[in-house]
Formats: sequence, structure tokens, C-alpha cells
Amino acid sequence: MPISERQVRPLTQLEPDQQREVWQQAVEAAGGKVPSGRIVKDIVQRIRERTKIPIPYRVGDVCEILIKDNPDLRGLGGCWCIVIEVREFSCLVRTWNGEYTVREENLRDLQYSPDHRQNMQQLSDRLVELRSLGEEETVRAILETLGSLKRPYLNPWEEKLLEFLEGYNAR
Repeated sequence: MPISERQVRPLTQLEPDQQREVWQQAVEAAGGKVPSGRIVKDIVQRIRERTKIPIPYRVGDVCEILIKDNPDLRGLGGCWCIVIEVREFSCLVRTWNGEYTVREENLRDLQYSPDHRQNMQQLSDRLVELRSLGEEETVRAILETLGSLKRPYLNPWEEKLLEFLEGYNAR
């Protein structure tokens, strides 16, 4: 039987029959002992790839990036992103500082309304336009802050600041 949440968490993506199958395979892979969370996660991933469980995200969804065990996402934890392409086992997302291929387990849907998703898409477009200014330390900090907001709108102060940067960029 599992002894930690880390061992059980990957199983929640599967049907009960698949959960039992994965657990048995994980125990075998661990030499008859209680398997680590990493072993369970790896076996779940193989089953997902074999059974082609569809990714629940759609183009235009706004998600939060969760780093979890993915060092490639370091520095992006908590940032919001826009799903721009849904692939077989991952999504291509756009953040304030670039595009990244992210697996499903590293995304959390922010469940914004259609209007809020549209607002976030427009904000994303504006931040991407300013990306070239990101080499300047202060501008980079502003873009990073706006790229990790926990709400689907800018307050008046943030809007004025973004408009100032856009005006500066137009020069």
C-alpha cells in the first residue's frame, strides 16, 4: 500500500483498473518494496503515452505554470501562460518571456471566463511586444511581475506603467 501522497498523486489521472495495474508494476519495479513517487510517476507516464489519454487544455486557455519536478521551468513557477498549441503529450504555451513546451502535470487551468481569457490574451500580446526591452533589469522586473499576476486584469497603476513602456518601445 502507498505510504505517501507523492506515490498516489500520479495515479489520480487514471481509471481504477489502471491505478491497480500501475501500482503492481511499480511494486515489481521497486523489487517488491513500496515504490517511490518517481517510479509510480514514470509508469503512469508510460501508460498515458500508450493509451493516449487526451490533454484537457484547449488553445486560448489561461493556465498557471507549476514547476514540480521539471527544472526546465525554473523561474516560471506561478507565472500565467496562454496555451497556443495542444500536442499529444504536452502543450506549447506563451509566457511573458517566451514559449515553452509544458507537460499537462505542470499546468493548472485558471478557469477564467471567456472575457477574462480574452483580456489575458491581449495582455500577453502586449507583454510579448515589450520582450525586447527585457534586457533592461528594471523593465524585466516589471514584465515578470505582470506575467505572474494572480488576477485577469491590470489595476489602473499597472495599466499606466504598461502604457508608458509601450510608448517608450514605440520610439
